[in-house]
Amino acid sequence: MPGLQRVYWEGDPAAVTRSARRTGHVEAYVPDLLTGMDLSLPASVSADIGDAEQAIRSINEPDAGFDNADPLARFLLRAEAVASSNMEGLEVSVRRLARTEEVTREGRQATDATAVEVLGNVRAMEIAVSLLSDPARAVTVDDLRTVHCRLLENTPHAAWGGIIRDKQNWIGGQSPFDALYLPPPPELVPQLMDDLVAYMSSDEHPAVLQAALTHIQFETIHPFADGNGRTGRALIHAVLRRRGLAPRVLPPVSLILATWKPRYIDALSEYQHSASGGYSALARWIELFNEAVGRSCADVKEFSEHMSSWDAASREALHSPQGRLPRANSAIDKLLRAMPALPVFSVDTAAAYLNQERDSVEQAVARMLNAGVIKQSSLGRRNRTFEAIGLLDQFTRLERQLASVSADTETDPPSRRVPQRPARPAASR
Repeated sequence: MPGLQRVYWEGDPAAVTRSARRTGHVEAYVPDLLTGMDLSLPASVSADIGDAEQAIRSINEPDAGFDNADPLARFLLRAEAVASSNMEGLEVSVRRLARTEEVTREGRQATDATAVEVLGNVRAMEIAVSLLSDPARAVTVDDLRTVHCRLLENTPHAAWGGIIRDKQNWIGGQSPFDALYLPPPPELVPQLMDDLVAYMSSDEHPAVLQAALTHIQFETIHPFADGNGRTGRALIHAVLRRRGLAPRVLPPVSLILATWKPRYIDALSEYQHSASGGYSALARWIELFNEAVGRSCADVKEFSEHMSSWDAASREALHSPQGRLPRANSAIDKLLRAMPALPVFSVDTAAAYLNQERDSVEQAVARMLNAGVIKQSSLGRRNRTFEAIGLLDQFTRLERQLASVSADTETDPPSRRVPQRPARPAASR
């Protein structure tokens, strides 16, 4: 089954360009089925898969230092969505994203269209992880359609959400004749999608290998009119969570793939243009994926240390006159722990998130304002919102580090557009 298949394309006689009017045969790529695939990988690639899995385990172990795993995991998921969207030309800063998210939490109309679209990617990743993470429940094509619907929700392309194509599509160019890539013919898409979800429901390959194959297969099928890249990258997380490899913290693989975008695109393209089933190209893709997993896990560990330092400094600033740190499970303690998930918030949204009385949250906010841990950030004349001082800067540092090919922005500047380096904190707080 794998290889190139001749497809007849009838051009549009009314089109402006000659390429778009052209009629004739083109060659679309048809990948092999994943279920039952017998992969005899080189020993070095198999060893790299084992190393990548151990790297993910190392950031998910109880003693890994992620004491505040849930909000931190959501913070990283937001970072992942920003990077995944960036590869599709949707650029937005984490501050813009956080402020737009707070506007939507308050039930108001957001005006930042790009941030709204990236928020759709955050929600698509969240629903992919939650909907597909139960190994006792088989993954279905409808599940993937649901993830795609959530991605395009509240965007100009919402009407295409969850609709699997019934026409030949292509990537790049004005017609299939000058395209960069032609996905499988539409009549083969249902079979390929059924095979994909059956493979995602299985455990015949190691989890990291399964995530890598799931992603490249989805991108190769290209089942939707728009949003395939972002949906496909969300499936990476779904597989890693479903297989139990990342129960707490998911590695931000897309941030690394965005940094290595030329290598990423080349690896996908090489596989999708292989007329012989793409075995060697597939091995090279798996090598790249393993490398991206390992790098992302290493950077997450360093980021966790920075976040712990931010938390400790904030608690030190909140010392009571009697010299006591915030009491465990107090409103202040809970709000501090929630900050990675609520970098911008109002009293009402914080109270709802924490399931706390509004008065106790309001008192906590007042104390944190006085201590210089948060600052007021106005989103409107009647809306008092607050931002955690220095927290979004920690994300910016992470994003810049992950955007450096060697993870050192001092010697190796970011390879893609990222926010400017945050100002260094004052010597004393």
